[in-house]
Formats: sequence, C-alpha cells, structure tokens
Amino acid sequence: MNHDAWTTLVAAGVPVALVIALGTVFFRRRGRSDGGTDADQPGSASAGTSSAADDASSGSAEASGPATATATLDVPPGTAPPAADDTAGDVDVVTEPDAAEAPEVLDVPAPVAGRFARLRGRLAASGSPLGARLLAVLSRDHLTEDDWDELEETLLLADIGAGPTTELIDALRTRVRVEGVKDPAQVRALLREQLVALVDPSLDRSLSTTPTVAEDGSITPAVVLVVGVNGTGKTTTIGKLTRVLVAEDRSVVLGAADTFRAAAADQLQTWGSRVGVPTVRSDRDGADPAAVAFDAVRTGKTAGVDVVVVDTAGRLQNKAGLMDELGKITRVITREAPLSEVLLVLDATTGQNGLNQARVFGEVAGVTGIVLTKLDGTAKGGIVVAVQRELGVPVKLVGLGEGPDDLAPFDPEQFVDGLLGG
Repeated sequence: MNHDAWTTLVAAGVPVALVIALGTVFFRRRGRSDGGTDADQPGSASAGTSSAADDASSGSAEASGPATATATLDVPPGTAPPAADDTAGDVDVVTEPDAAEAPEVLDVPAPVAGRFARLRGRLAASGSPLGARLLAVLSRDHLTEDDWDELEETLLLADIGAGPTTELIDALRTRVRVEGVKDPAQVRALLREQLVALVDPSLDRSLSTTPTVAEDGSITPAVVLVVGVNGTGKTTTIGKLTRVLVAEDRSVVLGAADTFRAAAADQLQTWGSRVGVPTVRSDRDGADPAAVAFDAVRTGKTAGVDVVVVDTAGRLQNKAGLMDELGKITRVITREAPLSEVLLVLDATTGQNGLNQARVFGEVAGVTGIVLTKLDGTAKGGIVVAVQRELGVPVKLVGLGEGPDDLAPFDPEQFVDGLLGG
C-alpha cells in the first residue's frame, strides 16, 4: 500500500484505525508472498497453519477429513520457543503474547511440601460441622438409639454414603460397647481412627508425572488429561496444578482442548503465562478438541518437556456425545504418548450431584484420580469417602481456597484432623 493509497483512504473519510488495520493485513500478506512470515512483524504471530488435525486423523475414521483446528503455541516471556521444525506440524508460535496477558516477572509457586498442613489449619478453623456434631454425640454419658440415629443422619447429610455410614456406625457401636469409651480425648481418638480407616490411607495418591526416557535419549512426556463438568473449577484447577508441577521443577506444556467454552483457552493461557508455561490452543472456538490435544502432546514430545496437561470440555447434556468426544481425544493422544493420568475435577459442595457426574465420567474416561475443589469446612466433607467408593480410585488433590497455590496433595490423616478441629 503506497502513500497515495493511504492519503486517498483518509481523505475519503475512512477512520484512521481501519486504515491501519488494512495496512497491517496488507503487509502480512506481502510478507508471506515474499517468503517472510508474520513473525517478522513485531508482536505478531507466525502465519503457519496447523497440520495437527491431518496428523490426528491419519489412519483414523473418526478424525478423517480436512483440518478443523489451527493450533497456536503461546510462549510466555523468558521462554525460548521451539524451533520451527520442532513444533507439532506447523503450529504457530507466538513469542510475544498480548502485553495485557504477559506478566513482567514470572510467579514463583509456593513449595508443595507443607501445603496441606496449611490448608488443614484453614479447614479446622472453619469449625467443620461434621466433626463437631460427631464428637458432641459420642461424648454423651449414655448413648441411646436416638443418639445413634443422630450420628447416622449426620454422616448421611455429609454425603459419606449409605454403605460407609453403616460401616462406621457398626464399628463405633462395637468399640464403645466393648471399651466403654467416655473420656472426650478417648472419644476423639476413636472417631479419628475410624474416619481415617474410612478415607483409606492405603490408596496410592501419587501423581504419575514422570516422563519416559528412551535409550536414544528421546523423552516422552507424561500426559495428564483433565475432565469434569464446566463450572466445577476445572480450568482453574489445571492452572493451579501447573503451579504444583512447576514448583516440583517439572517442565510443562498446556493443551487448551476445551474449544467449546468461550474464553477457556484464554483463561488457561493466562494461568500458564504467569509461571512461564506455554499453551497450545486453537485460533477459533468450536475447533476439533482432538486436533488441539494432539498438537499439544506432539509439541511437548518434540520439545522434550516432562508433562503435558490437556483441558477438555465438560458437557453432560448428551452422554453419548461426551463419550464419543473423550474417546476420540484419548485415541488421538495415545498415538503420540500413553495417558499417564485422567483426573476428574469435582466440586465437593455439590454432594450427590457430584457423584452422578463422577459415575458418568468414570464410565467414559477411565478416571485414575479425583481432584476435589471447594473442600472447606462445610458438611459435605464425606464426599471424599463416597466418591472413592463410587469410582474405586483415590482423591489425589484437593482445593481449599481461592488462592493460586491453594491446591495440595490429599493427606487422609491431616484431612480427618481438620474435620475434627485439630
């Protein structure tokens, strides 16, 4: 666009902002026709088009057809972008994210060790109604049938579930009758012992986030797929999980495969940029989630990172559609790397509704661990027991606050101590 053209547009009354926008498009197109890329323009993204959907669809009927997603790798400041031949297909590389999104100084996540102890104190300080009511009843001089009924009701209202409630009541009845427990300290010790057994400290709650190193030195990252209903804090939880991994000196790539919720990718990218973690995302809403997930895993694999964490959509309106979508994502991902974890995010305050969600995702996604958000001092603490029994997998992480580092590995004994106010 020459000087005369600029002058003509302005004289014709075309707004200056529009003239500038047209000029930007012109220079980008001219750069591509001259063999250059948009990366030559300050602050702009390279203009490659992702071949991830084609890669994802090779040999796969469910992913056949033309590419449906253009993935963009957003690299935070201070992080070297992968070379052009190291990206997943022709993944666009943005080396200078939006200034409004890019922090001047990267956050340093709090150490993971000791997090749950701090959160336990918050749980205890909130005065858990579950622990308080149980202790109040068991400390009475003489326990009548009405007292035992009150205990049972308290446990059921806490969403522990019918089966675990019966087990706990029977164990307490036997111990109280045989041992004649009356002293408040003894009562508390007895209740603590039984609750810890119910939460089950024997379960393996470690996260599988160790990459695989081949004999030739190549690294296959651990792949963590995160599922759950939108509204449970899933994307926020992934952001906090990213901070946990960074605090453990893991290198991470995020995959924004929730392409149906407005601003989900922006939210994920913001979390990642704060700690120097890149995000692979589509440039449009409604793109193929499997293609984005594939690009994220391939990018992580070629870059040699430790962990790839993939966000997913959480629409439960159509169980069959959810099954198809998650199944396709899983099949496409595993062509590049095996799944190390499938984490289900649940809102602890939703009670039985949360259990219904857990059942659906347990059937569809092959869940390996549970992340409970909003596990504070409410009467819903029993959901820990119920959901573990329902899915047969452990609660691995819990959130007890709104802070960026309020996510911690779950500790059964400290959790019970928090419920009992200790």
